[in-house]
Amino acid sequence: MNPVGKALWYIESHFAGELTLDDIARGGCVSRFHLARAFEAAIGMPVMRYVRARRLSEAARRLAEGAPDILAVALDAGYGSHEAFTRAFRDQFGLTPDALRARGHLDNLSIVEPIKMDETLLTHLEPPRFEDGKPLLIAGLSERYTCETSKAIPSQWQRFGAWYGRVPGQVGKVAYGVGYNADELGNFDYMCGVEVSDFSALPPELSRIRIAAQRYAVFSHREHISGIRRTMNTIWNQWLPASGHVPADAPHFERYGEQFDPVTGMGGVEVWLPLKS
Repeated sequence: MNPVGKALWYIESHFAGELTLDDIARGGCVSRFHLARAFEAAIGMPVMRYVRARRLSEAARRLAEGAPDILAVALDAGYGSHEAFTRAFRDQFGLTPDALRARGHLDNLSIVEPIKMDETLLTHLEPPRFEDGKPLLIAGLSERYTCETSKAIPSQWQRFGAWYGRVPGQVGKVAYGVGYNADELGNFDYMCGVEVSDFSALPPELSRIRIAAQRYAVFSHREHISGIRRTMNTIWNQWLPASGHVPADAPHFERYGEQFDPVTGMGGVEVWLPLKS
């Protein structure tokens, strides 16, 4: 995966917190000089301008949905005061945060969405192993996505980070990224979660899903996590048509074991694809 792809993943996974060019360069495994030039050549804007635009765009989305406390939105976007946030917001969008909240929609606003990662097919995909998966109870944060908005999944994982290790009844230290309820238009639900022993003590903020016992093809993704879409694309568009297997209408998931490092995006992940028996 090229350094810009790694940098984009790092930004989407960390932009709610403190973030510097040095941090992003480390996430891209290159020098800040290299990243600054590679990023602008590939994306068409400087790295930190993209970070600023993404933060303000997420702030705009919250305001359009009626966020009651503008200062809280400003602080989450990295601004220390209402005034500084208002100046930056007006520069980005041509109206004030108060005006957008009163308007209540994002129409005709130049929102900067997450930039898509590389989705080309892999030249080589390791053969899968086949597993009979046990029933699972998964609890976590769930969002509905379209093909276009799914680029924001890394920021969903960022939000779930505050829950990891604190979910009532959590079993083990494995995290799951579960895709389910897909429709013919490509819309789907995605949950960032962990296995739990039962659902009885879960707070209302957390969603839950039962995954039945199922036969799976299990693929290893050993590269940086920013390339997971390439692996998924290769599984669905190359391996599956050639394999003779038929996918089951059941949740599929990524399994992030203890070796996975959410800070660096390295350590590997498994993709579990449900199959008809």
